[in-house]
Amino acid sequence: MIRIVAAGLGCRKDCPGVEIADLVRLALREAGVAAGDLTGLFAPAFKQGEAGLAEAAALLGVPLVLMPETAMKNAEARTLTRSERVVALTGLGSVAECAALAGAGAQSRLVRARIASAHATCAIAIAG
Repeated sequence: MIRIVAAGLGCRKDCPGVEIADLVRLALREAGVAAGDLTGLFAPAFKQGEAGLAEAAALLGVPLVLMPETAMKNAEARTLTRSERVVALTGLGSVAECAALAGAGAQSRLVRARIASAHATCAIAIAG
């Protein structure tokens, strides 16, 4: 089976790509996962056009995959954290965790719950 390491992301509008990339690196370290094993960055489709996400993907040398709302909702039951403020804004309890789990697939599990920087959140999920 192919191993998938997904970094799920949430961010505020105009969040700098370097901030996102640094947060992903920190989340990977805290999860005990080598940066070279990262499969891609996964974010909700409603973040399409967010330059910082594309910049972070380029800095990390991985693709940015925008996840459809259905996939994000389907992953929500497997999240570990929940923010009522985020629910009010997005309809999801944890954008980063939903994106990571959706990106890594139905059999994935979180290895690093959501962490936050000033303008972004990141979670790491693994399958395989």
